[in-house]
Amino acid sequence: MCIKNIKTKENETTGPEIHTTYERREQIARTLEEHPRLSVQDLSELFLVSTVTIRKDLTWLQERQLVVRTHGGAMLARSRYAEPAFDIRKQLQKLEKDLIGQLAAQLVHDGDSIAIDSSTTALALARYLVNRQELSIITNGIRASMELAGYPGISVLTPGGMLRRESFSLVGSWGAAVLQRVNIQTAFVGARGLTMGEGLTEVSSEEVAFKRAIIEAAHDVVALIDHTKWGHVAFATFCDIKRLKMVITDEWAPAQMVDQLRDAGIEVWIAKA
Repeated sequence: MCIKNIKTKENETTGPEIHTTYERREQIARTLEEHPRLSVQDLSELFLVSTVTIRKDLTWLQERQLVVRTHGGAMLARSRYAEPAFDIRKQLQKLEKDLIGQLAAQLVHDGDSIAIDSSTTALALARYLVNRQELSIITNGIRASMELAGYPGISVLTPGGMLRRESFSLVGSWGAAVLQRVNIQTAFVGARGLTMGEGLTEVSSEEVAFKRAIIEAAHDVVALIDHTKWGHVAFATFCDIKRLKMVITDEWAPAQMVDQLRDAGIEVWIAKA
């Protein structure tokens, strides 16, 4: 394949701007969604790293069943249960998301009523709530609902809607109507981007509608944001900075932005290993 015909979202002429190994691996997987088969040499030229580095990246992705190695290259693996995008996001920054979810669970107590979205970081939170009692959770995430279904101390409300396969979530006006009649103590939300000017942003207008609805119904809003989302702006804003009570992130979040949030009166918790 001619490498100049491959474009990336970050940079269409000189290759993607990649800051971490995790970001490069995520972008490799996303590139393979658009170009089902690429050679190691293609990827090396596109991401401006050695073929040795690309082979290590492909091995890492294959171990997580995200790609299949081929002779001299790789192709995207297809999950039986979800489109690749969800599985990719679930695996990348897995440690950070797990730590964020574990820390966020400290805010949830027996008898609470909370909402979580369909983000992979919110899914990490759900896994730390299984021992709560008389806990009510509203979510549009199918994976989170399945994770919590077997625990009698937890009541799960899924507002319903159309299946959005990319995020394994339910979206649409049905859910928004239900949320107009509920009271939520805390809404826990993930995002694709966080900046001081644009607030929390998301790529899907359908997901934005659900996030806005649970935020409107909630007393407090807590953002669960790993370091790769800071400083990025996605398609649509769903929450202004001033609406946030707290941001929970990992220790690689940019210190300057963390300080800016704290100066604005927003609590920032740092999840550490």
